[in-house]
Amino acid sequence: MRFERDLFISYAHIDNLPLAAEQQGWVSRFHKALEALLSMRMGKEAKIWRDSKLAGSDIFDKEIVAQFEKTAILLSVLSPRYLDSDWCKREVVEFCKAAEHAAGLTIQNKSRVVKIIKSPVDSDDVLPDVMKAMLGHQFYDLDEDSTPLELDPAFGAESAQRYNVRVAKLAWEIACTLKLLDKAEVEVHLAVAAEALPAKPTVYLAECSFDQRDAREALDAELRCHGYRVLPDHPLPRDEAAFVEEVEKLLKQSQLSVHLIGKSYGAVPDGESQKSIVVLQNELATQASHNAGLRRIIWLPEGTVAKQPDQEQFIRDVQTDPEAQFGADVITSNQKEAIKGAIHEALQKIEGQPAKAAARPARHERKLVYLICDARDRKNTLDLRRLLLAKGFDVEIPLFEGDSATVRQANQDMLAQCSAVLVFYGDGGEAWKRSVDSELRKFLGGRQGPALPIQTCLAGPETDAKRDLLDLEEGELLNCLTGISEQAILPFLQALEGGDL
Repeated sequence: MRFERDLFISYAHIDNLPLAAEQQGWVSRFHKALEALLSMRMGKEAKIWRDSKLAGSDIFDKEIVAQFEKTAILLSVLSPRYLDSDWCKREVVEFCKAAEHAAGLTIQNKSRVVKIIKSPVDSDDVLPDVMKAMLGHQFYDLDEDSTPLELDPAFGAESAQRYNVRVAKLAWEIACTLKLLDKAEVEVHLAVAAEALPAKPTVYLAECSFDQRDAREALDAELRCHGYRVLPDHPLPRDEAAFVEEVEKLLKQSQLSVHLIGKSYGAVPDGESQKSIVVLQNELATQASHNAGLRRIIWLPEGTVAKQPDQEQFIRDVQTDPEAQFGADVITSNQKEAIKGAIHEALQKIEGQPAKAAARPARHERKLVYLICDARDRKNTLDLRRLLLAKGFDVEIPLFEGDSATVRQANQDMLAQCSAVLVFYGDGGEAWKRSVDSELRKFLGGRQGPALPIQTCLAGPETDAKRDLLDLEEGELLNCLTGISEQAILPFLQALEGGDL
């Protein structure tokens, strides 16, 4: 059905008291900011309303209830006073009743009830189940003394910036829900329409440490806007045993898990292991990958420096331990677009929609060498490429331009077509080399047919990591630290020419 109003803001009037006589109250300023940003997101004027005529009275007005069937979304501003107000609690209950009767309370897993948390509350058990189950949008931070401070431009530039970012993300999420509502058939109940649509994969977006929270919120909003169900969609227990049990249950409902790893170790649930929620979720997702083939993506930006010894060890495990990486694509790019591209590529594969692939090279009778290098080494590999071409072999290097999905697909295509892989370890850092090794291990694990031999060409500049490989006498190494020559890569050439590869 067509709604006359986009949004109703439900709030306790005491939460709109101005801090100074010349100021507007917090809710009034929030209303104005959200209205402006939502209008921009929608491309038309947003119709937001709230009860502003009362001055603290809790007398319930049935005239407001009559407007709920004509309103698309209810937004509740949670605070201690809100939960003590019979008026506010009844507004939520009555809106939910009207929503179910008029068009349904959800569409494609998006609720028509939204909650923001202006200040911490002890418990929201007095609210309807639909609100207790959702995480909500936190509009306060804790200072160094664990004192809650509302995000408010009145508290300075940093608070204003975080406030504006939260409002912008909230506006985007609401705009996405309104767009879905607009597309629904007039005569069709929205819940039925949602069930009739093709089911989209469910994504488990793991809880993270505070330094990755903004990135997680951005991914959460984008995935929901594209119609994906994102878990967890409710607060997780802080007791370790209950936490593990709940995460296991949610992972069984998911087709993809995403883990954002930052500098901090993360919160530690009350339990025997004293492992953080970040570590526990990665271990549980690894087990789900073993047991049910759960696809996983880990984002560990290159150059991440741990703040605690436990986090330093966890980062080292993710970089080097095959078990910690099991079933996962490890993304090390510092660009947020890289993790977004990897997630959408994985979801496309799950949905059976092939990602846009780079054009495949024509087949040649000559053997093809896939020369994997960092983009910085493109020119540095020219001598090596010329040498291989002169010996009668075709050479391809990675695709360095295009979106993440295209680049990753091109890499998979080349691995499937080539006769051998030569990793050029030059200006690429140690993290880059580990990322390449991880990708190759995963590819070989799922490869059918003859094994794909892989050798590494150690090129300048000399580093401790490269010297370690030589000192440890790692196999399949070509020492080209002093320069590229036929003699230096002779083992690789002999194997190619002899047909062993």
